[in-house]
Amino acid sequence: VQLQAFGGGLVQVGGSLRLSCVVSGRTFSDSAMGWFRQAPGKERSFVAAIKWSSGSTYYADSVKGRFTISRDNAKNTMYLQMNSLKPEDTALYYCAARAGTLNASWNEYPSWGQGTQVTVSS
Repeated sequence: VQLQAFGGGLVQVGGSLRLSCVVSGRTFSDSAMGWFRQAPGKERSFVAAIKWSSGSTYYADSVKGRFTISRDNAKNTMYLQMNSLKPEDTALYYCAARAGTLNASWNEYPSWGQGTQVTVSS
């Protein structure tokens, strides 16, 4: 499976961005997909995940109520709508895919897209 993430950019505090992750190639059956982020000098951390078949979602506490993960089956695309952005949301955002259940551990995802930079300025 190949993943391509895009949609990052520079936004002011309180602003919004929507990230997209296009999925191509051989996909996992019964797959789950996730968004992770990594700020400079910090470990990669979980943001949100979605079960492709059911649409069930799971969020990190730090983004709950501000970010929304979704997917469009017809377009083979996953999204992350980010609202009320804060400076601490600044990071390189990655999309990832795995077979099986929702999971918040980045090392449980074998397939990764390239990162897309999100910078929130105060």
